[in-house]
Amino acid sequence: MRQQNIPDQGDTSDGKVLQFGTARVRIYPSREALGIAAANRAAELMRQAIEGHGKARIVVATGNSQLNLIDALVLADLAWNRVEIFHMDEYVGMLPTHPSSFRRWIKTRIEDKVHPGVVNYMRGDAPDAEAEIERYSRLLLAEPIDLAFVGFGENGHIAFNDPHVAAFDDPAEVKRVSPDAMSRAQQAGEGHFATPELMPRDAFTMTCPALFRAAAWVCSVPELRKAHAVQRALEGPISASCPASIVRTHPNATVYLDCESASLLSTPPAAKSRP
Repeated sequence: MRQQNIPDQGDTSDGKVLQFGTARVRIYPSREALGIAAANRAAELMRQAIEGHGKARIVVATGNSQLNLIDALVLADLAWNRVEIFHMDEYVGMLPTHPSSFRRWIKTRIEDKVHPGVVNYMRGDAPDAEAEIERYSRLLLAEPIDLAFVGFGENGHIAFNDPHVAAFDDPAEVKRVSPDAMSRAQQAGEGHFATPELMPRDAFTMTCPALFRAAAWVCSVPELRKAHAVQRALEGPISASCPASIVRTHPNATVYLDCESASLLSTPPAAKSRP
């Protein structure tokens, strides 16, 4: 069945446009408008990949910040049978049926709705963690990645590359990490776990260089609780102490903000905006 077009009211032409390094930044009045705009851009990039080489290989982020983007994207008029999906992280030891599993997030929000051609799941419950890391790394490296959805954590992380484990020159594609206290608090605050202590100790994550190799980034970063991370990522030093700051060096990245997440930028958006 043919999918609907994404509604026009969130088109990127409605957002304030800023520039930070090589990253384009667009600001919208609400997270709903942000999500629709980001989905429009993602759908455009996916169509270009499908037209250019027959398929689109994408990496999906699974945080709450991605909900509006994904809800809009699954309505897009896309050849989903030519889309190959990866995800950027998963908890070690977690079953795919667990309510907080990132595999379950992708299955219920994307796979069950649009039936992509291929969905490559990180198996958090794999009996051999190192073998799973190697398997997933090989899949990622088999062909170029066309697009990654990259959210910013409250501590500036991308995927589970928290500041204490992030490395812009990491030699690995996927590694095992222990998320920090701020990441644990965020996951509990978003409702995924009753307390930070109930979150699994370790997770698999794509590394910063693995994410960076995606040809394009679409970064959906709404809400006031992300404002400090946004300010550090866009106006602070480009450093692994704020992993999201690497966005300012990516050759084709667009960051989608709402008025709340943009609120701590030092210069008012209107003063920086351009046509």
